[in-house]
Amino acid sequence: MSIKISTTWTNVLSSEFEKPYFKDLISFVEEEYSDSICYPPKSEIFSAFDFCSFDDVKVVVIGQDPYHGFGQANGLCFSVNEGVSFPPSLVNIFKELVGDLNQPSPKSGNLERWASQGVLLLNATLTVRQGEAGSHQQKGWEIFTDAVIQKISNDKENVVFLLWGGFAKKKGVKIDRTKHHVLETGHPSPLSANRGFWFGNKHFSKTNAFLKSKNRIPIKW
Repeated sequence: MSIKISTTWTNVLSSEFEKPYFKDLISFVEEEYSDSICYPPKSEIFSAFDFCSFDDVKVVVIGQDPYHGFGQANGLCFSVNEGVSFPPSLVNIFKELVGDLNQPSPKSGNLERWASQGVLLLNATLTVRQGEAGSHQQKGWEIFTDAVIQKISNDKENVVFLLWGGFAKKKGVKIDRTKHHVLETGHPSPLSANRGFWFGNKHFSKTNAFLKSKNRIPIKW
C-alpha cells in the first residue's frame, strides 16, 4: 500500500515510514483489507492528514478507533460521512457545542469543515475490521500516532490539544505543556457523559479564547 499523505506531513514523518514497525504495519493493513471488510476505505485512511496540513495544525482532537459500522468512518475521528446517522458520541459532542457556543446544532456529522480550519482529528488507530472494535490495535498504529503527537509537540507552538477520556489523556502524556494548551475532560460517549464527565466542559469556547489570545484565527465550529 503506497502512503498517500500530504506533502507537509511526508516531510515531517518520512523517517517514521522507513522504520521496521511501520513497514510491518502496512503489510498487516494490506492483508486485512484483502481478506476482510475494513474501515475507513483505504483511500481515506490518512484523511486526517490530507485535510489538515502540518503547517496548519492549530487544534488536535485524539480519538481511539474508527467507527466500525458500514459507511460511517471517513478517516477523521468522531466524524461520519454525509447522510449517516450521528453515533452517540458525536450526538453528545454536538450537544456540548450547542450549549457552549449558543449556536444551532450542526446538520452534518462530516467534520471535514473542522479539519480544513486546522483541527487534526486523529484516531490512535487508523483502521478497524467491520464490526470488531479494537481489531487493529497493538499492530503499530499507536506507535505511529504517538510519533505524530510528539512531532507536533516538539516542532510547533501554541497548539490546543483536546483530550477527551482516559485513553486520550494517556496519549497526551508527552505533550510539552509549557508550549501548548491542553484541555482535558471525560469522553463524550453516553457512559461517561451521563455520569457528568462531559457536559459543561466548554472546550469549544476555551479553544477559541486561547487561539484569539495568541492572535490566531478561531475555529468556526
